[in-house]
Order: sequence, then C-alpha cells, then structure tokens
Amino acid sequence: MADWSRDEFDDLYASVGHDLDQVPWARLAPNATLVDWLDRRTIMPGSRALVVACGLGDDAEELAGRGCAVTAFDLSATAIGWCHRRFPASSVTYQTADLLRLPPEWARRYDLVVEINTIQSLPLELRDEAVRAIAGTIAEGGALFVRCFGRAPDEPADSRPWPVSRAELAVFEQEGLREAEFAEDFPEPNRHRCFRLTYERIF
Repeated sequence: MADWSRDEFDDLYASVGHDLDQVPWARLAPNATLVDWLDRRTIMPGSRALVVACGLGDDAEELAGRGCAVTAFDLSATAIGWCHRRFPASSVTYQTADLLRLPPEWARRYDLVVEINTIQSLPLELRDEAVRAIAGTIAEGGALFVRCFGRAPDEPADSRPWPVSRAELAVFEQEGLREAEFAEDFPEPNRHRCFRLTYERIF
C-alpha cells in the first residue's frame, strides 16, 4: 500500500482549487451507464439510496431527482464540501465517511446502492473488505449497481486504476447477493474494458 493512502483523494480535491475539471474522474454530470440503468428500472418514490464515494455529487442528485431518499458519502471532506456548494438546495444527505468504517446504522438499510469506480481505486489487499462493506448496506430485496474497470483472470492489475476481476466481484455473492445482470464493453480504444453489474439481495 506504499502508493496509496486515505489522504490522497482529499489532497487531490483540495489541490484543484475551483477548477473541478482538473479532477481526473469528475464529469460534472451523472454517469451515463447509471442513467441508462435507472431508465430501465422502476424506482419507487421514497426508496432509500446510498451512493458510495459520491465525489462531486452528480450521481446522487440524479437519484434524488427520481424521487429517492439519498445518502451519499465520500472519504474526502473537500469533495463533500463541493457537493454542498454545487447543490445548496439538495435533498441529498451528504457526509464524510470511510467505506471501510461505515456507520453501523447503515447496515442493510438501503433499497438501492450505487458503486461506481470505487473498488478499482483500492489496493488489491483491501478489495474483499470493501466489497463486503458495500454488500452490508443493502436491504432485503434491495439492488446494487456496480460499474468498474474490469480485467480477465490472466490480466495483471499492476497499475492504477487497478481493474477488478470477476472473481473479486464474486465476493458480493458470498455476502447474500445474486448477480442479476452482467455486461462488459470497451468504451474507449486502448483503455480497460468496463464491467456493469446488477446484484440483488437474496438472503
């Protein structure tokens, strides 16, 4: 873990000042694959939703706009501060939290959980713990949307972002979830493939 620390994300958000375009993963718009996924689902008004590592808040606002009661968290206090500034009238509950130390009251609380590109940002030795933490927030009958860079079993994960294998994602199924959908594509030439998955809690 020599090349990774919990402080680096907050340091990056703080370093860009007001130029949010300099945040490498920020698109200042909801993730297109998430929007497509939501368009194909029936979202009940008032559904409790959780956005993992919400960054600048666009995915959380998309869910709130569809009637969800949204909690969104990020390890970076600077990112959460930007969420409050960008969306001052938001209904979303934004807060700073560590995925590996989530509040106990979040256990099995959420009807819908969104995880986009967080797992791939963590060193391999933290993957299982992170997957279990995410799975632990999903309520009975709830659903999880996952989007990440993916890799085949024989492909290395030796540079950042560290792509995620299907075997690593299978830990979700050990935690009482069922893989309901899987798709992969190559959205950009010479870039990693992308995995998109839906999980549902079955026990």
